[in-house]
Amino acid sequence: MARQPAPKDLSLKWLEIFQICAQKGSLQAASEDTGLTISTVSHHLRNLEDHLGVELFNHSRRPMVLTPKGQVFLRNIDDALYAIRKAKAEASAGSIADASYLRIGTIEDFDSDIIPELAVFLSENMSSCNFMYQTDSSHAIIELLRNRHLDLGITTTPDERLRDLQDRPLLRDPFVVVLPRFSEQSLADIVEGRTKLPFLRFSSNLIIARQIESQMRRIGLRALSNFECSNNQTLMAMVAAGSGWTITTPLLFSRAKRFQPKLAIHRFPGKSFSRTLAIVSTPDCSRSVLELIDSQMRGLIREHVISTLHQQTPWLADSFKLVD
Repeated sequence: MARQPAPKDLSLKWLEIFQICAQKGSLQAASEDTGLTISTVSHHLRNLEDHLGVELFNHSRRPMVLTPKGQVFLRNIDDALYAIRKAKAEASAGSIADASYLRIGTIEDFDSDIIPELAVFLSENMSSCNFMYQTDSSHAIIELLRNRHLDLGITTTPDERLRDLQDRPLLRDPFVVVLPRFSEQSLADIVEGRTKLPFLRFSSNLIIARQIESQMRRIGLRALSNFECSNNQTLMAMVAAGSGWTITTPLLFSRAKRFQPKLAIHRFPGKSFSRTLAIVSTPDCSRSVLELIDSQMRGLIREHVISTLHQQTPWLADSFKLVD
């Protein structure tokens, strides 16, 4: 049966499906992401190609590969789709009371005091809203945002471009060295590898680990290491037990309250560096919701973390702070 001519007007749905297929590389993945059947996804793609009169994908290749014209078309529509989503969000933002569903992802750095209080605050101020909270790594949260499985994430700002996501810098969190409090060896000797105390590192798949490793390479530090872990609390426990030293941040150090009597926090030697934590959201996320969460997070961070650490460790005041 001959294919029916495509409608004359270009469909926004076709463009969105095309963008997802280009990102995912398969009809099956696009189907799972959109909730549409594979045949419906394929139909939208064919309509778009018929409308444009060009092949956007090499349909004989698996995974799907963009043609040169498809690559150019994708570059041109990425910014356009971002602008459309942002405009739709601003037009339909409404008031806080209008929100009906909000999916929030956070890194575990905030899950002891701050996120529980944020959840209570939001439930009291958005009584008609259904919430879903998820704790995960920064790169996992960003991927969920890109795939529209989350509306908002509180995460480390990655090095790569966020494409159609938008971020609000929240906290500057400098890197520091943490040693056993009662170590008789000097900071310089430990960090520069002149002792047998090993370096306890974050798992290499984490954004924080890549930032630390990159800085260590830049300044020529090659520390002996025999332990790798994705959990900050475990690293702090190991340092407190005298099993090694580590590089972490004040925010993460603040979570290790039970171990702090046996820990000593020091400036990172040489050139300082830091990570930035941010609120990252999709263009569809309501501006009024963003403003509410941004304001509340700043108050909670100041109350639970910054004030206490600035009192205990005054030299952190210039580097560990909220981003205006």
